[in-house]
Amino acid sequence: MQFHQRFKDIREDKDLNQTQMGILLGMTQKKISRLETKQTEPTTEEIVLICKTFKVSADWLLGIK
Repeated sequence: MQFHQRFKDIREDKDLNQTQMGILLGMTQKKISRLETKQTEPTTEEIVLICKTFKVSADWLLGIK
Protein backbone atom coordinates (compact mmCIF):
# COMPACT_ATOMS: atom_id res chain seq x y z
CA MET A 1 0.00 0.00 0.00
CA GLN A 2 1.28 3.45 -0.89
CA PHE A 3 1.18 6.80 0.88
CA HIS A 4 -1.91 7.98 -0.95
CA GLN A 5 -4.06 5.06 0.19
CA ARG A 6 -2.73 5.10 3.75
CA PHE A 7 -3.37 8.83 3.97
CA LYS A 8 -6.96 8.34 2.86
CA ASP A 9 -7.36 5.40 5.25
CA ILE A 10 -6.27 7.58 8.19
CA ARG A 11 -8.89 10.17 7.26
CA GLU A 12 -11.65 7.60 6.87
CA ASP A 13 -10.69 5.78 10.10
CA LYS A 14 -11.04 9.08 11.97
CA ASP A 15 -14.42 9.76 10.27
CA LEU A 16 -13.16 13.02 8.82
CA ASN A 17 -14.12 14.56 5.51
CA GLN A 18 -11.43 16.20 3.39
CA THR A 19 -12.25 19.67 4.68
CA GLN A 20 -11.96 18.56 8.32
CA MET A 21 -8.67 16.79 7.58
CA GLY A 22 -7.40 19.94 5.92
CA ILE A 23 -8.25 22.05 8.95
CA LEU A 24 -6.34 19.66 11.23
CA LEU A 25 -3.29 19.77 8.98
CA GLY A 26 -3.48 23.39 7.86
CA MET A 27 -4.15 22.40 4.26
CA THR A 28 -6.97 23.09 1.86
CA GLN A 29 -9.56 20.49 0.91
CA LYS A 30 -8.14 20.61 -2.60
CA LYS A 31 -4.64 19.72 -1.29
CA ILE A 32 -6.07 16.76 0.66
CA SER A 33 -7.87 15.57 -2.46
CA ARG A 34 -4.72 15.85 -4.57
CA LEU A 35 -2.71 13.89 -2.00
CA GLU A 36 -5.33 11.13 -1.91
CA THR A 37 -5.56 10.84 -5.69
CA LYS A 38 -1.81 10.90 -6.44
CA GLN A 39 -2.03 14.25 -8.20
CA THR A 40 0.69 15.59 -5.89
CA GLU A 41 3.31 14.17 -3.55
CA PRO A 42 3.65 15.28 0.07
CA THR A 43 6.58 17.39 1.16
CA THR A 44 8.87 16.19 3.92
CA GLU A 45 7.28 18.74 6.24
CA GLU A 46 3.80 17.46 5.42
CA ILE A 47 4.83 13.87 6.11
CA VAL A 48 6.21 14.87 9.51
CA LEU A 49 3.03 16.83 10.31
CA ILE A 50 0.77 13.92 9.33
CA CYS A 51 2.83 11.50 11.42
CA LYS A 52 2.80 13.75 14.49
CA THR A 53 -0.90 14.63 14.19
CA PHE A 54 -2.10 11.05 13.76
CA LYS A 55 0.67 9.31 15.72
CA VAL A 56 1.82 7.03 12.90
CA SER A 57 5.37 6.29 11.80
CA ALA A 58 6.77 7.68 8.57
CA ASP A 59 7.79 4.15 7.58
CA TRP A 60 4.20 2.96 7.88
CA LEU A 61 2.78 6.03 6.15
CA LEU A 62 5.19 5.65 3.22
CA GLY A 63 4.76 1.88 2.99
CA ILE A 64 8.35 1.09 3.96
CA LYS A 65 8.84 -2.38 5.36
